[in-house]
Amino acid sequence: MKLQGKSKRTSTGAIYHKHRKKKKYEMGRETLRTKLEENERKKTIRCRGRNKKMRLIATKFANLSDPKTKKSFKVEIKNVIENPADPHFVRRNIITKGAIIETEKGKAKVTSRPSQDGTVNAVLI
Repeated sequence: MKLQGKSKRTSTGAIYHKHRKKKKYEMGRETLRTKLEENERKKTIRCRGRNKKMRLIATKFANLSDPKTKKSFKVEIKNVIENPADPHFVRRNIITKGAIIETEKGKAKVTSRPSQDGTVNAVLI
């Protein structure tokens, strides 16, 4: 787990006394869960250095690449079969990196982070 900012304790276990509160760039954000829904919804977030990050809130489609033929397709996601991040995500149809989804072409593993990249990229299994 990556922490935002400095640790509260030293390597020996002593407590660091804070000399200031967290700055805006040190604060984290609430994680966004990408759901499987009919209509696609996206959200643009301003990041540090005026950069932008597209967050995918809900989607029905994925960019599927076939490693054998080296071709990519836009396919419809039917269902979420397995999700190693949390077993409850399968029941709620939440898509994260590493999730195994069922598509028109067969089973696929998600390789992108939909809540950060704005798209669902997957590789055919």
